[in-house]
Amino acid sequence: MAQESNTRIEQGPLDQENPTPVALAPSKPTELTAWERVSFFVTHEIASLLLGLLGLKGFYRLGRLFGTLEWFINFKRRRRFGRALRAILPSLSSRERRRHTREHFMQTRCDKLYYLVFDRIPRDVAIRSLTIRNQHLLDEALASQRGVYMALCHHGPLHVVGMLMALRGYKVAGVRDRREGAMRRYIQDLYDRKYPEFRRTRVMYADSFPREIYRCLHDGYVLGSAMDVSRVRDPRQSHCEVEVFGAKQVFLTGPLRIAMRCGAPVLQAFVLPTTDFRYELAVVEPLLGAAASFGADEDKVVSEAMKRYSENVEDYVRSYPALLTRT
Repeated sequence: MAQESNTRIEQGPLDQENPTPVALAPSKPTELTAWERVSFFVTHEIASLLLGLLGLKGFYRLGRLFGTLEWFINFKRRRRFGRALRAILPSLSSRERRRHTREHFMQTRCDKLYYLVFDRIPRDVAIRSLTIRNQHLLDEALASQRGVYMALCHHGPLHVVGMLMALRGYKVAGVRDRREGAMRRYIQDLYDRKYPEFRRTRVMYADSFPREIYRCLHDGYVLGSAMDVSRVRDPRQSHCEVEVFGAKQVFLTGPLRIAMRCGAPVLQAFVLPTTDFRYELAVVEPLLGAAASFGADEDKVVSEAMKRYSENVEDYVRSYPALLTRT
């Protein structure tokens, strides 16, 4: 959900047939160039100035305006998103696809601007901007003291909600792809220095040995990852074939299996942005309870959980098609 700037020793993926991890070299963040630092500093200062002049609501409307301009100009991205909607929701009319595509551009731009100036937003305002639907499910899961695995998908700004949860005091961890943009590394460094809460966030890479995931759950973290990957980059990664929108897809199941073995509860949730930089973490249902017993039927339990996961993904994408973040 969030990012971590500290250097750590990474381990290779766990082979499902041979449990010996493959050692990787120490993973060090790529240093930003002088030009990147200067350009990002100027961009951050300009955005902060606009926030001060317009206020949060005015800055949100500016983001939607910029998003609309991007929608007009970036025809390749506009066409790619429209094709993705047509593929998964063929019943949408051309007018509806255009409306959802334009909303996608506006919301994506607002999320980026919010992330860019997050350090300039008062702490109490930022904390109030997040609501958690069915929070009692999260509280009950955390009460097990086994950590919580939150099964997410590429739907909505996951990194923004990760920051807000960390600010509210949750111990947050995430699993993501190894690639990381220079701008995000620059901004994350600003947040790490301003907010002590962010320093305890942890990030594991999807292709690394799962020891860190076990540790996060043991330490009571809320661990989140998006399982609906576009492709499995390493065949040794644990995965499962599911049917979603009438097509077969291969989704990652490694963190889910680890949560099962740790006895950690598994919740499915979605990130839903609303107006004026407000966000909702919608906890849908528990896919697995704490200390769930599966015995020798781990594959069957995983298959059933993934079926419910994919059905919920279908429902939320149909309800909020503009929030797709991977096309």
